[in-house]
Order: sequence, then C-alpha cells, then structure tokens
Amino acid sequence: MTSEQRLDLIVLAADKDATEALDGILQTLPSKGEMRRIRYEIKPALMHDGEARRYAHELLRPYLRQARFALVVFDREGCGAEGLRREEIEQEVLNRLEEIGWQKRAEAIVIDPELEVWVWSQSPKVDEVLGWAGTLPALRKALEDKGWLSEGGVKPTRPREAMKWALLQSKTPWSASLFSRLARQVSYRRCTDPAFVKLLATLRTWFPP
Repeated sequence: MTSEQRLDLIVLAADKDATEALDGILQTLPSKGEMRRIRYEIKPALMHDGEARRYAHELLRPYLRQARFALVVFDREGCGAEGLRREEIEQEVLNRLEEIGWQKRAEAIVIDPELEVWVWSQSPKVDEVLGWAGTLPALRKALEDKGWLSEGGVKPTRPREAMKWALLQSKTPWSASLFSRLARQVSYRRCTDPAFVKLLATLRTWFPP
C-alpha cells in the first residue's frame, strides 16, 4: 500500500442487499483464517445492476489512488446484458476498469442469475435465518412441494422468488440484514456457485492470511 492509499479494497455493489452480504463476508473470512483483516469500503450503485455494469469504471475512478484493489459485484439478471455469458460480462467490466488504470488491481464478479442464489445451501442456518427452524414440513421439503426446488436439488431455479415465498410463509420481513446474518453464519466450504468461488479465490489471492 502506498502512502496515498487509505483502503486495501473498494467494492462497488449493486444494492443494499449485496452491500450487507459482502460486508458480512469481509468481516467473517478473516476470523475463519481465509484472508487477513483489511481496510475496505463498500459503495452501493444507486441505479443497481445496470449502473454497476455500465459505469463501474467511472464510479470507481475517484478511488484509483485511494485504494489498492477494486471489486465490482452485481447480478447478471437486471444488468442489461442478459444475452451475454457471465464471464463475458465480467470481462467487459474488467476491460473498462483496466483502461482507466486498475490494471491487475481489479476484478468483476457477476452473480448468475442473482444474489439470492448465494442464500441457498443445505446449512440449517438458512432455515433459521429465514424463519423456518423446526418447522414441519421443513423448508427444503416445502420448496420441493411448491415446485421452487427440484427433488434433491440444492438451489431453486428462481432463487429470489423462492426466498420471497419462504419469508412470506414464515412471516419474516425482507431485510438487507438477512444477507449479513447469512454471510456471517452459514459455512462457505460447500458452496460451489462459480461467482462465489471466484469471489473467495480473488480475496484469498489479494489478501492472503
């Protein structure tokens, strides 16, 4: 870190939900020995996924000298480039960041289809946070019965809608803080979502424990 850099990492997140999730992850990973504790700031994109995709380079330009690394995280669904593969969108954003000076100091993470896909794992903490602890039928059985989840599947095909339905049934209000609680309480070790795996690999590489 140079004398001008006050941050190890600046993050552009698509919305408040993503901000809470990423804050929970960045707070939790050092305590699990996955990365070292860092100084970071998370900046939400006011116009959400589309703004993050198109203008990340402009929104992060003021941090070129202030931060050592830059990370952009948004959903593929709603970003305005749904016709492209996740990797193609990430490269498009990364190219623009590198053109303005973030060479080898930036990464783009596109979640396919959306942030809520990170919510769904087989951890009992998911049931607890979504208000389904100890219920009959259990959350995953109820999701299967309603067609949100295929039998034996891990993640619903429509993760956001399935989360809304689960919260409605348990009378648990939707809140960005749910994402923070999940990020802090659910184990990451069995998560195989490609965007999440890339996020962890990037953080471990930039900030090894």
